[in-house]
Amino acid sequence: MKKSILTISVLMSILIIFSCNNAPKENEEKEQKELTEMEKKVANYAEFELTTTINHLTANQKEMLSILIDVADIMEELFWLDAIGNKEEFLSKIEDEATKQYAMINYGPWDRLDGNKPFIEGYGEKPLGANYYPQDITEEEFEAWDHPHKMSWYTLVRRDDDGNLMSVWYHEAYEEQINKAADLLEKAAELAEDEGFKKYLELRAIALRTDEYLASDLAWMEMKDNLIDFVVGPIESYEDGFKGAKAAHSGQILIKDLEWSHNIEHFNQFLPDLQASLPVPNEYKQEEPSDGGDMNVYYVVYYAGDCNAGSKNIAINLPNDPRVHQQAGSRKLQLKNAMQAKFEKILVPISELLVDESQLKHIKFEDAFFQNVMFHEVAHGLGIKYTLNNNIPVREALEAYYSPIEEAKADIGGLYIITQLYEMGEFSEKDLMDNYVTFMAGIFRSVRFGVASSHGKANMMEFYYLQDKGAFNRDEETGKYSVDFEKMQQAVADMLHDILLIQGDGNLEEAKKWVENNGNVGEVLQQDLNRIAEAGIPKDIVFKQGKDVLGI
Repeated sequence: MKKSILTISVLMSILIIFSCNNAPKENEEKEQKELTEMEKKVANYAEFELTTTINHLTANQKEMLSILIDVADIMEELFWLDAIGNKEEFLSKIEDEATKQYAMINYGPWDRLDGNKPFIEGYGEKPLGANYYPQDITEEEFEAWDHPHKMSWYTLVRRDDDGNLMSVWYHEAYEEQINKAADLLEKAAELAEDEGFKKYLELRAIALRTDEYLASDLAWMEMKDNLIDFVVGPIESYEDGFKGAKAAHSGQILIKDLEWSHNIEHFNQFLPDLQASLPVPNEYKQEEPSDGGDMNVYYVVYYAGDCNAGSKNIAINLPNDPRVHQQAGSRKLQLKNAMQAKFEKILVPISELLVDESQLKHIKFEDAFFQNVMFHEVAHGLGIKYTLNNNIPVREALEAYYSPIEEAKADIGGLYIITQLYEMGEFSEKDLMDNYVTFMAGIFRSVRFGVASSHGKANMMEFYYLQDKGAFNRDEETGKYSVDFEKMQQAVADMLHDILLIQGDGNLEEAKKWVENNGNVGEVLQQDLNRIAEAGIPKDIVFKQGKDVLGI
């Protein structure tokens, strides 16, 4: 009897050990089998905690941060209205939790990093004009409509009771939300310890209530010493794919990195020389940039609305108003923590997969990626803002094709500027190959934004232009890329030349041709993107953020 019990005990022990040894593998296989397609899509966004130290902030400043988050949340609500309509009504129709999570990342049922393809059954193609225009509007109808505010950044186009087109100012359409946000901005202004920031918040409240933003934009340009910054209101026009005219609501809260801001401040003095060095005839570079523009480095602590939709921005170049550019230039804000998150979680793994081993040493953050992004923003402020032939804003002349052309100019222009500064002796100890190779690897990161993104289209245009010029080569056996230094340098100058001519001439036909022909993914590039996807490399980041994360 004892022997039988002993035998049974031994067998049970073996079974337990066998079960324990196999449990992780079985559970892993089970998890893999149970991972739905929608859960895989959610996994394309790597979570990142959005925080920084705020110990150096005063009690008033911390209280102000809390209020600014409340204002940003109102911009979040308004961007849902910009993109699709009522958020709660839309989300209430989604039962699957992963689908709902992905819909919140994309602010609707269309995948922003996959050509705006619908990922929820029952939805067709995303309307080009989002929710800024009637769904049934046509190009012909819009062009025939004679209204002074139809191309305003701050109006919605609607139909009256008779079906005729009408224009509605944002502050009228969203009166309740706008008044609440403006009240909060005025409350925050009372706590502001920096006079420049106080003035900006007060004027921004007025701007929200009137849709007149020039005064507040100029006040934002005048701020120099504020530790906290707040980019808020209707700002970028990427969401409007119909006319590229309507500004989307957004809110971003930033805390200045004093040390890094001081390090890059001195580059302002080179702006006139950089403008003069652009590789185009003199008539295309007569709009000398103002010395009032500045560059600073920040830790971003909150994203809401447009800036939080799909791919997250890692730098800011504002304001967009060409009147401000002429009077005061622009500000270039580098979001260092978000930038480093994308570099570590996305760019480095992509480089290890697609960059030739002999050039991997050139993939660097502060000496390359950070600089490339920083001077991308500088390049936005150079070049030409008004067409030569009829003196209208380039943004207006190129319509919906302005954004991808402008983003391509900033990408290529940034690399051109770094090369120029190197030749001026500013970066005498650096290796330009760091910037070139990191830039090439960065194209694969940004192309994944998809054809629905102006940045994605721009990077596809850059990829094919540089490839055609022999700036980089792809080894057919390994599928890895390497940069040709001399050809890369020449191709950058050539592409910048071509872009600046299109902008200066207001050549809508050529802009359309270039974007539509080269703003798409070809067969070989798609194969490489498939390899990135199969390796499980995230496409972008999603944030854990808010008052609790900041400890306020």
